[in-house]
Amino acid sequence: MGERVLPRAERRRRTEGKILDAARSLFAELGYERTTIRAVAKAAGVDPALVMQYFGNKQRLFQQAVRMTPPGGGELGPEGAVEHVLGALTMKLGELPQSSLAMMRSMLTHPEAAASAREALGEQIERLAEALPGEDARLRAALMTLVMLGITVGHQLLEIDELRGVPQEELARLLRPSLLALTGL
Repeated sequence: MGERVLPRAERRRRTEGKILDAARSLFAELGYERTTIRAVAKAAGVDPALVMQYFGNKQRLFQQAVRMTPPGGGELGPEGAVEHVLGALTMKLGELPQSSLAMMRSMLTHPEAAASAREALGEQIERLAEALPGEDARLRAALMTLVMLGITVGHQLLEIDELRGVPQEELARLLRPSLLALTGL
């Protein structure tokens, strides 16, 4: 008996995944400007026309490649929001997904990358704001989110020595009072 032939939808999903994985890797390594559709296609082992067929253009490919899965549903509450943000430190200080690195490398130099970053950060801010009381919940949620973004950039891209060897628990201990103050508690 021969190998089982995958359904067309499954083959398409796998090809799309290969293209996105290649794009994440190249955007993270080279940034938006220096990554080309041809290079992504070559890395994915597909024809450049197929990349264009799936994603339309480089901007849409970038947007899909850097899109992060939003956090799961459920009520956080103010203290839960802080613990959720601090829990993300493990990911932010460990090896980041290629999509996150690509976003961070490109967001300050390319308008489309900046727009994608704003969208992703906006989703995080909205989720946190829902857990916070008060009329200025969105502002406080934005401050919490951007504190974490700053720590991530300092650790991952700038490689600030003072952040590199610090255990996550120590950073969480130092950040918790500030983040709790931003919740309004």
